Amino acid sequence: MPLHDRIIPYLEKAGLYYLARLNTRWFWLDEPLVSALIERWRPEMHTFYMPFGECIITLQDVAYQLRLPVDGLPVSGCLTDFEKLTEDGRTTWEWFQELFGELPPPNKRFKVLPKDATEDTIRIYARAYIMMLLSTQLFGDKSGNRVHIWWLPFVARLDDMGSYSWASAALAWLY
Repeated sequence: MPLHDRIIPYLEKAGLYYLARLNTRWFWLDEPLVSALIERWRPEMHTFYMPFGECIITLQDVAYQLRLPVDGLPVSGCLTDFEKLTEDGRTTWEWFQELFGELPPPNKRFKVLPKDATEDTIRIYARAYIMMLLSTQLFGDKSGNRVHIWWLPFVARLDDMGSYSWASAALAWLY
């Protein structure tokens, strides 16, 4: 999904714009480096064992490297209470459709933001981009291609996303 100029204000408000720019312009995966780091990772100690000693990833490292907000509300929740997040007895699917609109065919989903997009459409694309960013870049898992529903309550409150400590959540996700 390309980063469109019209969704940038939403990413800035959420505190995730720098992360999105890392993804599109500045970040190239150095696979040999990643392999070397994986070989040096000690999960029992949550450290990298290097020739010069042990290294640990700190909150300062995450905040500095990814420029994510540290101060703010904790990113937490429980999906067993997911139905409580909907209002007026609506089903979760109705809530999802309200947030993302009527979905286009699978081969055309969220590829390019239309030039004549309304503000509501821009918000839908911003939500989809943030869901993709959270699920694949910041909180990735082994699937590598799935967007976890865990982030849906956060993108539902798009205007409040900047009030969370995304750096703390990213560090906790590593452990």
